[in-house]
Amino acid sequence: MGKMRTLLGEVAYDLYGHRLTSNLPSDQLPAHVGVILDGNRRWAAEMGSTSAFGHRAGGEKIAEFLGWCEELGVEVVTLWLLSTDNLARDPDELDALLEIIEETVASLAQTNRWQIHPVGAMEALPERTKIALTKALTQTQKVKGLLVNVAVGYGGRQEVVDAVRSLLQEQSAAGKTLDELASAITIEHIASHLYTKGQPDPDLVIRTSGEQRLSGFLLWQSAHSEFYFCEAYWPNFRKIDFLRAVRSYAARNRRFGI
Repeated sequence: MGKMRTLLGEVAYDLYGHRLTSNLPSDQLPAHVGVILDGNRRWAAEMGSTSAFGHRAGGEKIAEFLGWCEELGVEVVTLWLLSTDNLARDPDELDALLEIIEETVASLAQTNRWQIHPVGAMEALPERTKIALTKALTQTQKVKGLLVNVAVGYGGRQEVVDAVRSLLQEQSAAGKTLDELASAITIEHIASHLYTKGQPDPDLVIRTSGEQRLSGFLLWQSAHSEFYFCEAYWPNFRKIDFLRAVRSYAARNRRFGI
């Protein structure tokens, strides 16, 4: 009887997922989805296990999530794996987390399904992590599939600082004076020096674990994004949770600040 109930539950889940998918308007789906993968540690604590166990479970969820995005025709996904604030964590926990991130990114690259693009302050990361991220970038740069930004050592404020610094250095090398730059600088100038330059801004930003704040995620790019906050911890995030987020997005009247 227990197995029968489980089987019926799985069938009902699949049917609900198919219904959600079929009811999504194809012309109102997000091209770029940003995700704050939150709740790994709390999920592990409730399981009576370690933070590393939670982070590993969270890492294993990513490939499944990217598959859901592929099914809907999403073109870009940005995954926030490690913030600049996280770099100040307990050294042992941070070392374990970085190792999991390195393994996760390597695993994603090995599938040869997705183009991996690291975003963040690479200079703040340990050498081995920089090597792992650079290898994934090089290995997948010719892949035609979904573009996956892996945000490691990422902070929205730091990104803007880095963009402005890069712009100043570029203009200085071109012989421009500070006064000339100040009189001519535009939003487009700064945008062209962001970590995500050349990419569309996120249409939909999802945060798991019930927290309702951005915490500095894609501060510049999310000016006109739609936000969806899900109660589930990231390791428990299901396909129907994702489809509900997309359904919510599709039902909104996007006015882009107007």
